This record gives sequence, C-alpha cells and structure tokens, in this order.
Amino acid sequence: MALPQVKLDQGIHVMHLFYSVDRQLWESLPEGASAEAQAKLQALCEANANASHPCIRTYANVGGKADLAFFILGEELGAVAQFHRDIEACFPGGALVPVYNYLSVTELSEYMPTEEDSKRRVMGEFRLEPGTPEFDAKMEELAGMRKDYERYRLYPEMPDWEVMCFYPMLKRRDGADNWYSLDFDARKKLMAGHARVGRTYADRIKQLITGSTGLDDWEWGVTLMAHQTDAVKEIVYEMRFDEVSARYGGFGEFYINLRLQPADLWEHLRL
Repeated sequence: MALPQVKLDQGIHVMHLFYSVDRQLWESLPEGASAEAQAKLQALCEANANASHPCIRTYANVGGKADLAFFILGEELGAVAQFHRDIEACFPGGALVPVYNYLSVTELSEYMPTEEDSKRRVMGEFRLEPGTPEFDAKMEELAGMRKDYERYRLYPEMPDWEVMCFYPMLKRRDGADNWYSLDFDARKKLMAGHARVGRTYADRIKQLITGSTGLDDWEWGVTLMAHQTDAVKEIVYEMRFDEVSARYGGFGEFYINLRLQPADLWEHLRL
C-alpha cells in the first residue's frame, strides 16, 4: 500500500522515538534472531545516513527512561511514518516496547531579523552610513548569514556528536504570564535576548528547535547535540535565568542519549 505524499511548503518532518526492550522475550528468541535484527537495523541506517534527510540515527538512552532512541529526519510525512514501521520491523515482534515519541517539523522563527533589522544593526553596532561601500558590504554579509541560517533551520545538517539531548517545551498561558497575550514587538525583544545566550554556546552545542503546535502534545521539540553533558547542563541552566524561560517557559521530560551504531548498541545493551 502506498502512503499519501504529504510535504511541507518548506522544511522537513522530524521524529524522536524511544523504546525499551522486553528482556524476557529477548532471552527466549531463537538462535540467530538477535544478529538478524542487528543486521536489518544496520542496513536501514546505512541506507539513510545523510547529513540532512532522509536520516536515521541510533542512540542508547542513559538514565533508565528507555533503552534505545532514534532520531529521524524526512522530507515527506509518509516516509517518516514508514521509517517508524521499518525500525520496528527490524526487531522480533513484541521485543520493542514504546516509551515515548515526538513528531515535529522544522520551521523558521517569526522573530528572525528582517532586512530592516539588519539596517539598524549596521548603522548602530557597526556605525556605517547608508550609501557607502562599507555599509553595502556589511548588509550583503548579514543577508548571506541570514540565508544560511534559514537553510539550517529548515534543512538541518546536525553534527554526529556523542550526546543527544531531547526535550519538549511550550510557552505558558497562565494569567499574567501569558506569552500569547504579549504584542509581537515585546515577544521579539525577549526572544532576541534569549538567542544571544544560545549563541555563546555555538562551539559546544548544536541546537535544533522544531515546531509541533497541533502535531504533538507540546509546542516545540528541542534537540541538542554536544560532545559533553556539562555543555547541555550549562546552556539549559543559563537559559533558565532568561525571562523567556524563567517567566514563560514550560518543559517536559529530558532524554539524554549516547550516539551508538547498531553493532555498538547491541553490545552496550547486551542484546
């Protein structure tokens, strides 16, 4: 059966899957079944090992909330749905027990700098006058940076680093602390300060914010790639002091995961 073709006007679909393994069932598998499952998963991942999409990466969850996790990127919703089922089909029936899943899409922030914002920045921060070659060069530079950032947000190429942290979040709608009752300019100003904090971690954290309003139980999914867990801890902690998080942010459970290829995943989980 062919699934319907569902694409976005811009951007791709993102799915996070978390499972535990039914150990009692696994121990009762016939000889060779474990190796066969590993080989199937390895082939599926190798066929979808692109820098952006389609992409399937495997992780070991740390902390006991799950055993293994999958990070999936796909342009078309039906393809992502098929990846989900293809992953489960790699394993003997009943061996994977769903723990948590999250569906979201890449998107551009409505608070991204406009050309007018760039003009004000060039005149204020860089003290360049309109109509000069220096002004035009700086505007061109910022336009290029904005274009690169837009492509990263819509078609991310996430680094294949050791640690992947995922958590869902939302903006509160609670009495006086209602994000959606603020006017656009107030929200944009607050988000600009929030973004400045994030940029200080650019060499230690690669962040992907995906939208899920109307698609899942929260409003955004946050994926953080890092080499070390202290970088994850520090950026989340520092962000808590920013008004956007301190006053308006709400957070779901955090999942910390180690990047392992299927063969290493099997060894780690003793499958």
